[in-house]
Amino acid sequence: MAGEKNRIITIANQKGGVGKTTTAINLATALAAIGERVLIVDLDPQGNASTGLGIERKERRYSSYDVLVGSHRIEDAVLHTAVPNLSIVPSTLDLLGLEMEISQHADRVFRLKKALQADDAQEYTYILIDCPPSFNLLTMNAMAAAHSVLVPLQCEFFALEGLSQLLETINQVRHSVNPTLDIQGIVLTMFDSRNNLAQQVVSDVRTHLGEKVYSTLIPRNVRVSEAPSYGKPAILYDLKCAGSQAYLQLASEVIQRERQRRAA
Repeated sequence: MAGEKNRIITIANQKGGVGKTTTAINLATALAAIGERVLIVDLDPQGNASTGLGIERKERRYSSYDVLVGSHRIEDAVLHTAVPNLSIVPSTLDLLGLEMEISQHADRVFRLKKALQADDAQEYTYILIDCPPSFNLLTMNAMAAAHSVLVPLQCEFFALEGLSQLLETINQVRHSVNPTLDIQGIVLTMFDSRNNLAQQVVSDVRTHLGEKVYSTLIPRNVRVSEAPSYGKPAILYDLKCAGSQAYLQLASEVIQRERQRRAA
């Protein structure tokens, strides 16, 4: 595990379309806005976190793929974003072939962990890892490297069913490769206060998981949805919109939980 100089948080959900990458981008931006030095590691071959932060594909000379195959260090792949204090290790479609390339290597699950133990990764106070919407070698690398997992959960009918599968996956990782892996928290996304089902999902998740669920609800918000097409986090695109304000609140909760953890 990387030293206590930084906190490595994997943002994961095996289901797509839950606001995972949106959460990674905007939480990272909010943390950077309050003075934290933040790095996003984009482990999704689609590269949406990279695109959403305005990183053109032609700029991605080196990527998380190069880091995982061991041909380059983290510092070689890091690109600065338009957000002060926020950098990213971008992804490329090369990641699609990673499993075939390193599946026979004994350290295949620990490639990212080793990379993040390097001195050049210690300058960041928070490292957020954006995972693909599946449980594969990329997600295993992310969970093996992380101190904790942050789970975005869409306010929809099958939310709890998908969550139980993810919690079981986290338990498996804890028993096999990372015994100290914790759940940083569960953030409810795409919340529509006019929808009775969404209200019921919030109630059910809080009943089942209690304090693990953040107080902040991320609302459905047009401005948040528009922002990636402009290569900007919502917080830069429209700071005053409800979605941006919610992510700022979420960042405060994340930091508060980290303070409580250190004090314990």
